[in-house]
This record gives sequence, C-alpha cells and structure tokens, in this order.
Amino acid sequence: MNITDALLGEHAVFYALFTHLEQNIPSAETTLLVKSQGAMLAAGLASHANLEEELLFKTLEKEIGPGGPLAVMRMEHEEIEGSLERLPGVDELDEARELLLHVVATAREHFAKEEQILYPIASQTLSHEKMTDLSNQWALSRAVQLNLE
Repeated sequence: MNITDALLGEHAVFYALFTHLEQNIPSAETTLLVKSQGAMLAAGLASHANLEEELLFKTLEKEIGPGGPLAVMRMEHEEIEGSLERLPGVDELDEARELLLHVVATAREHFAKEEQILYPIASQTLSHEKMTDLSNQWALSRAVQLNLE
C-alpha cells in the first residue's frame, strides 16, 4: 500500500458520511443537530487534513515547491476548517444547514482535485519506496490515535 491508497480509503469513508449528511441535514429540525453533525465532520476532516499535510504535502513540497496544486489544497483545507469553525456560532437553523452543506460540497470538490490532480502528481514524482514509507507513517499515526500501538 502507498500513501495515496491510504488517503483514498479515508476519502471513501467521508463520501459515505457526505451522502448521509446531504440526505439528512436538509430535514434536520434543530440547530443543535446540525452543529453536532458538523462537529463530528470537523473532527474527522481535521485528522485527515493534518495527516495529509504532514506526510504527503510536506514531502511533495520538497519536489514540486509550495505553489501550484499544494497551495490550492492548503487554501481549501483552510476554507473547510474555517467554515466548520463558524458553525458553532450560527443560531439560525437554515443558515446552519446551508453552512454544513457548503462544507460538504467544498470537501467533495477538494477530494476530487486531490484524486485527479495531486495524487497522480505524487505517484509520478515520489518513488515507490517513499510512497510506501509515507503509508507506513500514516498507519503508525492512525494506530497511535486509536491507542493500538
């Protein structure tokens, strides 16, 4: 397994969550429910983005520089995180729904860019050994987060 395989696996879990939110948040009856769903999504996305940035982005940056696709990916991470940080302060139900669904749409688009642009660049730029090493670091990090080590 390599790092992009690991991250794609995480994307698959998020896609299922995104679909659930898209189907259920429009009918949510309380702002508290929307906020709690947003908090759950924020925790997962923050963990994913942190690993992505620490492992893949920093390694890839040494090869292709900080601009271009990496700058776009980081900007989108900030946009998603910023929107999720605003959600707890929203009092109106419709506004909370719209904000959370905006996050989901933005994250879907962001994942598509990673899958279609960034991950292929990583596969072409980084050696097989480096991609495998990053995957091992990802697995170790996930084991530590789950107290499996």
